[in-house]
Amino acid sequence: MEIFAISGLVNALAAVSFGVLVLSKNWRERQNQIFFLMTAALAIWGFSYWRWLSSDDSETALFWVRMLAVGSVFIPVFFLDWVTILLRFGKKHRDFVALTYLGSVAVSAFALTEYFIAGIEPKLWFTFWPNSGWLYTVYFLTLYTGVILWSVITLYRELKKETDALRKGQILYVFWGAVLGFGGGLTNFFLWFNIPIPPYGNFLVAAFPFLLGYSVLKYKLFNVRTIATELIAFALFMFTVIITFLAESTLLKVVYGFFAVLMGIGGVMLIKAVYKTEKLSEEKSEFMSFATHQVKKPLADVKSASSMLLAGDFGQLSDEVRDVIRGMFHAVNDAVPMVQAFLISSKLEQDGGMKYQMEQFDLRKVAEEVAREEKFAADEKGLALSFSAEESGGEFFIKGDALKLKQVILNLVDNAIKYTATGNISVALKKQGGKITLSVRDSGVGIPKEEMSKLFKKFSHANGAAKVNVASNGLGLYLAAEFVKAHNGRIWAESEGAGKGTTFFVELPTN
Repeated sequence: MEIFAISGLVNALAAVSFGVLVLSKNWRERQNQIFFLMTAALAIWGFSYWRWLSSDDSETALFWVRMLAVGSVFIPVFFLDWVTILLRFGKKHRDFVALTYLGSVAVSAFALTEYFIAGIEPKLWFTFWPNSGWLYTVYFLTLYTGVILWSVITLYRELKKETDALRKGQILYVFWGAVLGFGGGLTNFFLWFNIPIPPYGNFLVAAFPFLLGYSVLKYKLFNVRTIATELIAFALFMFTVIITFLAESTLLKVVYGFFAVLMGIGGVMLIKAVYKTEKLSEEKSEFMSFATHQVKKPLADVKSASSMLLAGDFGQLSDEVRDVIRGMFHAVNDAVPMVQAFLISSKLEQDGGMKYQMEQFDLRKVAEEVAREEKFAADEKGLALSFSAEESGGEFFIKGDALKLKQVILNLVDNAIKYTATGNISVALKKQGGKITLSVRDSGVGIPKEEMSKLFKKFSHANGAAKVNVASNGLGLYLAAEFVKAHNGRIWAESEGAGKGTTFFVELPTN
């Protein structure tokens, strides 16, 4: 019985910890306020659960069971309200939510009466276990089972429909938090209705505030490293507090209590240190982003002006001036994608900064478009650029961000042109099973085996490639790898060695 009592205390402390943590991030936001109220109700339930199963007499046990009932009545309705806010339903279900609030208030008015809890008696190895009154049965079927089922089913439907990766991740954590938490809590009801099954799932209730709180913190774009530090600090503090509560002697309580205080102080100091480090990191990222943006516009202006001069928009130029302007144009033309790569890289470093528009599209059309756009650059170097697809006229539909994947293909083809002096470049698509493979093959400088490991790292490239393309910034393949990874795909390169050409492969799932 003692282990079940401890589970109530663990659930209460977990609820308080995550409730306060979420509220502290933005106490003005209604979603965070409802979350805090939900965890407060869960804490009342958990603390009362612990005190009830630790009681020595029936009168004390009955009091704490009734306090438990007051807390439990409001948990499902707070969760329902929170889910409708999370899913951005607006006023769509406000009447339904208001009705459940009204029902909870009405039921709670009778929570301290025999209509709700008829009495307590020994069941299995529990000295005091409650019997449900008729109103408790109504509560269980409507406000608990009905409301929770509606919430979980709605979460599952929205999860299947959601296309945004961040939103999908947030809903997924909430869905599993609800399934584990309420599923574990459900095991408490069997004995209430004289079904001889102990509440073995009660420890799972702690997963409810943990997963819901984590989803709020992580997908509200707070820094994940800071969150992890806070969670670890809370967990260690909770552990020492629980040990203090359970200590059998006064001396042990004092000793454990002292360590709990030290753990709390140490946790606060650790969190402050991490916050300071992350603030410096954020300031560095903001500066890089600002500086890159400030450089991008004047470069674009110079490129536009030089192209108009070369086109003769401002009259004829002498050969000497034209050569200078042409050199300027090519220099700026190389610099613009480099600045763009820095911008994207900076955005990737920000927690949740990169957004993906996941939609169904034909990868074949995107690859063909890239081949057409790059043909002029290939022709200028005397290279033959070809495109082929294994299924003639077939469609290569995948679900992904078309612009991001186009950038991947563009980067691979552009690299192939830059690193190939003579010969040909072929872009090919192949569909096999549930995967599509894109290959970009060139007859260029090739890559020695010992250089392969450098390819997809940030600010890194093979030494042989660097000698050919001095404008390389070492970000192109890194960004390509990040984009492919976000689509649950993989990217790699194959080469027989220096001077023997290279083939890059991108493999993507079709669904």
